Amino acid sequence: MSEWSYSEEELDQYFNEPTVRDNQVSENGQSSPSPGGVRGYFYDRFDDPRKGQAAFVLSLLVGAVLMGVLFLGGWIWAVSGDLPSTQSLENPTFQLATVAYTADGEELARYARQNRSWLRYDSISTSAVNALVATEDHRFHQHWGVDMRGILAAVADIMTGTFRGASTITQQLARNLYNEKVGREVTISRKLKEMVTAVELERRYTKPEIIEMYLNTVSFGSNAFGIEAAARTYYGTSAKNLEVRQAATLIGLLKATTFYNPVRNPENARVRRNVVMQQMVKRGFLAPETFAEYKEEPVEAEYHSAELYASLSPYFAEYVRNWAEDWADQNGRDLYADGLRIYTTLDSEMQAIARTAVERQMQDLQRIVEYEWSERSGALLSQNVAPYREKTPGEDYEPFRYFWESKSGVVRDWIRSTDRYSSLRDQGIGDEEAVAQLKENETFVDSLRNIRTRLESGVVSLDPRNGHVKVWIGGRDFRTDKYDKVGIARRQPGSTFKPFTYTAAIDNGYSPYDTFKDSTVVWEDTGADTTWTPQNFGGSTNQDITLSQGLARSMNTITSRLVLEINPSTVATYARRMGIQSELQEVPSIALGTSDVTLLEMAAAYSTLANGGLYHEPTAVTRIEDRYGNVLYEAQPTPREALSERTAYTVVDMMRGVIDYGTGIRVRTQFGLGKYDLAGKTGTTQKSADTWFMLMHPELVTGSWVGFNDRRVTFRTNWWGQGAHSALFLVGDFYKGLAESDSVRLPETSFPMVEDYGSPEANVDTTEAPNRDDRFGW
Repeated sequence: MSEWSYSEEELDQYFNEPTVRDNQVSENGQSSPSPGGVRGYFYDRFDDPRKGQAAFVLSLLVGAVLMGVLFLGGWIWAVSGDLPSTQSLENPTFQLATVAYTADGEELARYARQNRSWLRYDSISTSAVNALVATEDHRFHQHWGVDMRGILAAVADIMTGTFRGASTITQQLARNLYNEKVGREVTISRKLKEMVTAVELERRYTKPEIIEMYLNTVSFGSNAFGIEAAARTYYGTSAKNLEVRQAATLIGLLKATTFYNPVRNPENARVRRNVVMQQMVKRGFLAPETFAEYKEEPVEAEYHSAELYASLSPYFAEYVRNWAEDWADQNGRDLYADGLRIYTTLDSEMQAIARTAVERQMQDLQRIVEYEWSERSGALLSQNVAPYREKTPGEDYEPFRYFWESKSGVVRDWIRSTDRYSSLRDQGIGDEEAVAQLKENETFVDSLRNIRTRLESGVVSLDPRNGHVKVWIGGRDFRTDKYDKVGIARRQPGSTFKPFTYTAAIDNGYSPYDTFKDSTVVWEDTGADTTWTPQNFGGSTNQDITLSQGLARSMNTITSRLVLEINPSTVATYARRMGIQSELQEVPSIALGTSDVTLLEMAAAYSTLANGGLYHEPTAVTRIEDRYGNVLYEAQPTPREALSERTAYTVVDMMRGVIDYGTGIRVRTQFGLGKYDLAGKTGTTQKSADTWFMLMHPELVTGSWVGFNDRRVTFRTNWWGQGAHSALFLVGDFYKGLAESDSVRLPETSFPMVEDYGSPEANVDTTEAPNRDDRFGW
């Protein structure tokens, strides 16, 4: 080692006197220059080299920060086109489900591409808000959109080999709102976009507003978007009423909507729910003893579908959807995204009572037709339902076996109408072979038989005072048969059409006590070379029968003689005035109900009688509001006078006889409705293909139809094939349920009484009465 070349005095001087260091001499004897470049620039500016060195270091730090700011600014400018616009940040758009409600406030149906309803922050369960904050972002109320502590903690975890997210609730909201702009790929660029958008959201919205937006936009699986849809989907309640276990389950579901689905994977959901509640305990939102009490309990979720088939009235919900869709198209609205609120006329409690009655009666009637078509004889087993209930299908009889054997042509047509048959034909298989193959397929045959031989029904109730629809049952199973038997299906109404003939007569001077001979009528149409010979179900008496008796007992002979006097076109005119809109054939048989009509039309026309001659178009929707509660549509009923009160209530009085002693007497004897003022009419078409019953109460008019979709399938016996023994049962059971209900009142009101025309024995002055033969002409 070389020796030191400086003395101790020189070293002390070097370290203690800077000027000496500045003028130090190098080993070759030349003085050392000051540092060059940027560093030298700072050294030359300061007398003290230490200050120059500090300035130099500080300049490096400032430069680095400046470069970072410039880089970040340049990046933001470069991607500004990919970030949400100011307008979209201040006015985010959401697809909201349109929700339809019943008249008594129950949810009827949702119409949406995404099942989402918007709730204000104050209408969301506090437990749900606390569960979200505790689980997803416990420093939510302290940060400004980005949680730097959370990010640093996440980085530290990554360095130790673990991974966890660091997105705040606001960042997650940014992804939910602006998925197309922000994206979801795992990149630094995407994360920076998310952070910038989160900061911008925090600048514009309060913390409660951000929570509100988050819980209303996030997906909970099962097409449930937002906390309200989730609460209704999994628990059948509103988000406002969620208790802590339910709220924790739904918030826990956000981590993995399939794995933690409380219906499909209840145990996974329970474990995740407990994690959420533990976080709530940790953050002070839940008492430890409450968690200890709840942690072992099951999630107890149940799927409540938002699909129409799950509605309390799916056919009515579909009718409202079609009506509202037309309205929305005409008014520049999107029914499936605008979050409209539709208020309908349906009464949920009356609908529930009617559904119970229909299901009960149709189950019995189905057993009857299955048994009747099981044997060749087809003999009537009983005039009561009980003996049929005692028979066990598959053991005591094979449902519809004889029909399947004897109606081979019908069965072949059914087979040819299936997709399975079309598929075989597309494969090049011939018609006969395809039919034969499918006949041998037991599973296929059973399925086809169950669908084609299912007895169908329709029931509708209107308030005659305003035309409001109160009950609508369009069929037995919306999932397998969407053909609505109330508003779409047109069938022959049979004798339920007769009141239009009698109304036309009364309105043109006939009396309920006018008589006609009860004998067979023969009418020949020379132009068409046809003969019409209507007869009564129970034969003729050859006696004189009053119009009231003829209507009450549904005598075809009396009605046919009457229509021949007053002209079929007159009957058609009155039917249209009263509410029938379907095309009517103006021939004599119109009086016996041979023209197809809908059940809804019939109920509306009967309502014209029940309310004293005013026709109200059936009303399903009373009001539509936008998402903010602004009224966009309000029904304005405009009744039209179709008949005089005298005519209307005279016919109603005549139809009281149907219920008091005529074909509808079972309403009183079997269903115990004797204390109510009721009027109605039964109806049956040829070969019992269609059975009808219409019942009028001063505040509720109800119509029912029972039959098969295919008119070639009918009741087999005349007894059960009458409207008085099938369709009447549905309405009778329904009104009995109303009478016995504690929540729905069937008032004991009465129809107004009309002036008596006088009895047949009265001495009537006919000097001023018009000649019957002069009243009408062909």
